[in-house]
Amino acid sequence: QVQLVESGGGSVQFGGSLRVSCAASGFDFGVYTVGWYRQAPGKSRELVALISSRGTPSYSDFVRGRFVISRDNDRSAAYLQLNELEPEDTGAYICSVRQVRLPSGRQDVWGQGTQVTVSS
Repeated sequence: QVQLVESGGGSVQFGGSLRVSCAASGFDFGVYTVGWYRQAPGKSRELVALISSRGTPSYSDFVRGRFVISRDNDRSAAYLQLNELEPEDTGAYICSVRQVRLPSGRQDVWGQGTQVTVSS
């Protein structure tokens, strides 16, 4: 079975930091771009950051230099360091790999999410 499992979420005060992790299994993780998304209560899911198979990152504008995406292909893991957190950063942080090539065909893989809550 293919899966992505996030961990590392929690509750922090305004300006605090967390690192969320994404562990992959069941497919060749190292050849795919990984995305981190987030979803706040009552809002649509939005892209936070992407990292290519070789480690090239890109970020949405709202990150404003505060977050760092990384990966360790030997461990089939991706990470998102969250710094200078604000209440509007509150939400479920979800990792995803799109169009994974499996014996049955191609499919998008999503994790279950890990909750990040930032208090004002």
